[in-house]
Amino acid sequence: MTEDKRKVQLLKLFSAMSGKTKIVEPMKNIHGTLRDSDAIEREVALVMREITEQGIFKTSLKPIQLAKLVTLFYAGKNDTEIARQLGDEKLSKTVARARVRLKLFRDLDFKMPFDKMKMEKLIDSGKTMKEVSEELGVSPSTLREYRHVIEEQEDPTIDPYINRVRDVMEDRDLSEQMTRSATADNLGDSIDITEAELIDVM
Repeated sequence: MTEDKRKVQLLKLFSAMSGKTKIVEPMKNIHGTLRDSDAIEREVALVMREITEQGIFKTSLKPIQLAKLVTLFYAGKNDTEIARQLGDEKLSKTVARARVRLKLFRDLDFKMPFDKMKMEKLIDSGKTMKEVSEELGVSPSTLREYRHVIEEQEDPTIDPYINRVRDVMEDRDLSEQMTRSATADNLGDSIDITEAELIDVM
């Protein structure tokens, strides 16, 4: 095939498909060289399995569900949305407790309707949780939830595992940035090459 015929065919292809074949091939090359979301989730699941096998905390959620919880949290999903993604919206409270245990805190977790110092003094005084909750004007279940957040925030037991998970998630962010950059570069190269060849044809 002569060079002129090849360029004419290229012009037709570019007009018909907007250069999509030039874009898809580089993306295929990118995929596989960087870890995809499934690979990231499996890596987090391995850490979650260690946590549960060590008995650091108990939950009805399986390691792969905990891994999905982590990735969805980083994606900005709330507890109800995460529970829905896990297959049952009724798991929202289970998700919330596991999330706090994994130190995946939200600002809302610390917006207590009472003074934290006052709560701690009342608990240290030997009062029962019911007595403390009555004095603070909240239900015992609400008091337990906020106390759970404080305890988990201060407990260093799980920190080494959490740091590993954060490293994995930071690697994921880097991979996504590299993918976007590489795709943009390949797209730019494809457009530059195609436009240069089209100029010759025209």
